[in-house]
Amino acid sequence: MRLNHWILALALTLPAAPALAAETPVAVAANFTKPAEEIAAAFTAKTGDTVALSFGATGQFYTQITQGAPFTVFLAADDKRPAQAVTEGFGVGGTVFTYAVGKSVLYSPGIDLTDGEAVLKSGNFHHIAIADPNAAPYGAAAMEVLEKLGLTDALTPKIVTGENITQTQQFIDTGNAELGFVALSQVIGKPAAQVWRVPEADYIPIRQDAVLLKTGETDPVARAFMEFLKSDDAKAIIEKYSYGPGN
Repeated sequence: MRLNHWILALALTLPAAPALAAETPVAVAANFTKPAEEIAAAFTAKTGDTVALSFGATGQFYTQITQGAPFTVFLAADDKRPAQAVTEGFGVGGTVFTYAVGKSVLYSPGIDLTDGEAVLKSGNFHHIAIADPNAAPYGAAAMEVLEKLGLTDALTPKIVTGENITQTQQFIDTGNAELGFVALSQVIGKPAAQVWRVPEADYIPIRQDAVLLKTGETDPVARAFMEFLKSDDAKAIIEKYSYGPGN
């Protein structure tokens, strides 16, 4: 009996074991790489839990999700796929929201883009990089801009297509294309002459929506991360990368 009392007394004096940190897999549109990494770090610092981030093209991710990829949260580069996910039974109804509004820019390390429209109309370059418009909303926006300027036919033969917006920037930085369309968030800090901010009236607003996927419906870390995306801390990071505010 004394032994039992001693064991009970010892148990009462020992500190409670800390809850084990958990991790959840999140699919993120490539344009949102840098802010997502900062937001994930802030989330971990606050909660102790982590998110395993995968970056790629929105369209490719959606295909993977429909084929059983284990992502619990999807941060898309458009507002089409998250809504589609809910309609087709892959997303949780009532969880879709706009976390950011993206901005398209023309970028070149070697061409003065003070007047980007004039550069495009001159056609004085061999290649222009654009993300796959069928998979990446920023690529679709780029094609809208060319159509708006009446340059689709003239510049289509010069287009180099990246799988996603990250590869598109790599084409430009490595010289495989002299210039190209990327997200403003990717070129923060670049000299002004290297970046031409495309007039927002020239393309449909890039509303980037998030959705909790069915695989994450009962995952508390996935739900917590979705809520954290709406927090002031996350919004400050999003705005730092020049995205427009969500809802």
